[in-house]
Amino acid sequence: MTMTNNILEYKGYHARIEYDKDDQVLRGRIEGIGDLVTFESEDIKKIETEFHEAVEDYLDFCEEVGKTPEKEYKGSFNIRISPELHKQLAMTAMKNGDTLNASVEKAIKRYVFGKETVVTHSGSSL
Repeated sequence: MTMTNNILEYKGYHARIEYDKDDQVLRGRIEGIGDLVTFESEDIKKIETEFHEAVEDYLDFCEEVGKTPEKEYKGSFNIRISPELHKQLAMTAMKNGDTLNASVEKAIKRYVFGKETVVTHSGSSL
């Protein structure tokens, strides 16, 4: 388990810890999955344990009901942009011989990594 800038990681799941001043409690939620899994603690020294228990409870619950636990960030998400930007992106992708998805992925990689990365058809980068 690691924690950086209020972000916890355990068994491939991540959660951001926030402080609720009114209730004087630390709260967290597993990010990147559709299921709602939350935890809290009044003691900063116990929030890590609460997070571990929330992950374990989620995994146990999924096993009990025969559900495959969700994995974080499946690589698919919806975005909303202006119709004009959508049109311009689609036209640029077409001119470059790319799909709309490939163009968006390139733009996101530039934003995240600060440089262009070549994307192969298998989805891996070079």
